[in-house]
This record gives sequence, C-alpha cells and structure tokens, in this order.
Amino acid sequence: MSQIKFQNVKKRYGSDTSSPWAVNGVSFEIPKGTLTTLLGPSGCGKTTTLRMIAGLEFANEGQIWMGDQNVTHLGPAQRSVSMMFQSYALFPHLNVLDNVMYGLRMSGIAKAQAVQRAMQTLANVGLKSMEARWPSELSGGQQQRVALARALVLEPAVLLFDEPLSNLDARLRREMREEIRDIQQRLGLTVAYVTHDQSEALAVSDQVIVMNQGQIAQQGTPRDLYEQPSSYFVANFMGEAITVKAQVQADGHHVRLATLNWHSPQALTPGEVHLAIRPEAWRMHDASEGLPARVLKHSFLGAFYEITLSCELGRLWLQMPSHQTPPAVGESIGLSLSDSGVIALPSV
Repeated sequence: MSQIKFQNVKKRYGSDTSSPWAVNGVSFEIPKGTLTTLLGPSGCGKTTTLRMIAGLEFANEGQIWMGDQNVTHLGPAQRSVSMMFQSYALFPHLNVLDNVMYGLRMSGIAKAQAVQRAMQTLANVGLKSMEARWPSELSGGQQQRVALARALVLEPAVLLFDEPLSNLDARLRREMREEIRDIQQRLGLTVAYVTHDQSEALAVSDQVIVMNQGQIAQQGTPRDLYEQPSSYFVANFMGEAITVKAQVQADGHHVRLATLNWHSPQALTPGEVHLAIRPEAWRMHDASEGLPARVLKHSFLGAFYEITLSCELGRLWLQMPSHQTPPAVGESIGLSLSDSGVIALPSV
C-alpha cells in the first residue's frame, strides 16, 4: 500500500506563468513503512517536493495522495506529517522534555500523557535521563536526537527530513544516519528524506528518487541506481564515473576502448557506445599488459589509495586498498577492466 502518491505534480513560484517549473510533472509512490530519499543537486526540486508533501507548498497542477485521501489542497495541520529541518530549531528557554512535549501540549494533550509519551520517545532515540538538560548543554548529535524525538512524539503517518545531517561532522553524520535508519525500521515509519549526499542515500534508503531540473531522472533501489543508471547524470550522482567512447563488435560482447579489449558480460548493441566506468572497475597490471597508462599521483584516503592516471582514454582514477603499496608517481602500468562497474549508457 502506498502512503504517499504524487500524480503528475507541477509547482512554480509566483503568479507569472512564464516562470520556470520548480517541479515539473513528477509522479512517484512511497510505500507504507519504507524510507524514500529525494536526491539531487541544489535547485533540482527535491526540497520543494518535500514541502508539498508537508503541505507547506501547494501544487499548481497534479494530485498528492496520502493513503486513500487526496491532500493536494490541505494545509499542514490537516495532514498527519512531522518535518525535521536542517536547523533543529530547539527552543533555548525550554529543557529537553519541554521541547519534545511542545507539539503535544499545543495539540491539547493532557500534561501527564504528554510527559509519558515524551519520555518514551526520548528513550527510543537514546536520550533517556537527559530530559532535564538545556539545549545549550547538548552536543550537536544530541540536539539532533531531540529534534527527532520532537517529530516522532506526534506519531505522524509520515516523517519528513530535509538535509538533517548537513550540520554534523563526518563521524557523527555516519552515526546519525544509522540511527535514523534503525528507528525508521524498528517503528515501521514512512519516511521521505531529502539530501544531496549520495552516500547517505545509499546507506538509508529503500528507494531513491534522483531529481534533476525539476524532474525525476531515475528512481529505484540504491543498488539498481548504482549498478544500472539510465544516464550519465545518474551514474555520476550515484557515485563517481568517467565516460568514454567505445566500439561494440558484431557479437555484442567484445568492446574496444582505444587499445584495450573488454568482454561485456551482457550483450550490447553493435556500434559506438558510451561507457560509464566506476573507479573500482579498473585493474592494474605490468606495463606489458592491457592499456598503457602512467601514474600522475596517488592520494592516501584511509581505507584506500586513489590513483590518478593518464592514458589514451584521457585522465582517469582508480582505487586500491591502502594495505597494498601504490605504484610510484611517473611509473608506467597496464590497465584492464573487470566485469562489474562498467555501464553502457544510452546517452551522455
């Protein structure tokens, strides 16, 4: 069953009909109890889409459904939705418990019941025994948990996140995205999550919707979008890739890239093709084997080295485990391609 459904939704700002569409003909479904990420660059329409789910913006055309209710023209108070913003916006003059209870009290819930629900929600997000603290006494991650508890305590049908981790450092981002995913799965929440960070999208999502210029470029599972992108834009947004021209031979499996011969595990249409190649697809050999290349530099990035190379295909890079010794700068090597990490694209 779909908890959220968009049907050919369009949105533009202002009354000028010549203004560009911020969201242009978007259709998708978010199944109940799942997490869907809206992913894309700044200005692609993902936050506008999220705000239309919340009722903070209204569509010019199309319909928005929640369950079996058409909510296209309903305001935020008429939708069972909670939204967590990039800025946690905690009340500095209220302690943790009062911050979490605020929405319940404004809804007319009796204080005793509000306290009970708030305390249980604080326990669910790992903040048990912190109810008396002030926001200024909390770390960034703890403040984020309070904001999350404040959204969860209202028991919404849909929970919305707008770039919730962008103010955190890298280590805390990782911890909190795992926390959000764990809570979502444990409580069976329906979540729409906006980010421009593909690693977040890959880590937390059941479904990813990649947006570009107000439209959906592609949607599917994180693995599908990473392994089977439909365009160079999606391939590059769901990871890193370089694009090269290649020639597919008559049998559909033998592919020629400059002086390199590669065997495609899937049959391709004979003729010219564009291949998106992930860094992990490259294999290094002695200079006598494969495509000749020269090492320009290598960078230590913790778990792996990133090796930058120059070859007949142009400048490219690959990754190798950091426990191995990288080739020296200026060294000549040979390159080949593995079966995985190479994607044939219909267009660039």
